[in-house]
Amino acid sequence: MTDHAKMEQAQSVQINTNDEMMRGRYANTLLVNHSSEEFILDWLLNSPSGTHLTSRIIVSPAHMKRIIETLHSNLAQYEQKFGAIEAVSSGDRKFH
Repeated sequence: MTDHAKMEQAQSVQINTNDEMMRGRYANTLLVNHSSEEFILDWLLNSPSGTHLTSRIIVSPAHMKRIIETLHSNLAQYEQKFGAIEAVSSGDRKFH
């Protein structure tokens, strides 16, 4: 068994949720605010009808650091498997 497989097995967690939460929510924008005690992540949906808050997550600075490290690791694994992701400029995001 590889180290990665051992980590996945050791980190298995049973998660209980309802159907609505299980479907997830789409967001195409993220706003981040912080204080000395917390980070606030506002996930937004920019659409022709305006900008809508889809979810707000509040975490401690230490947890935010772990989130960033996890995202960085997963992005590297994704690009190793599927190829580099081309960064898109943040130019005109208006709906036409």
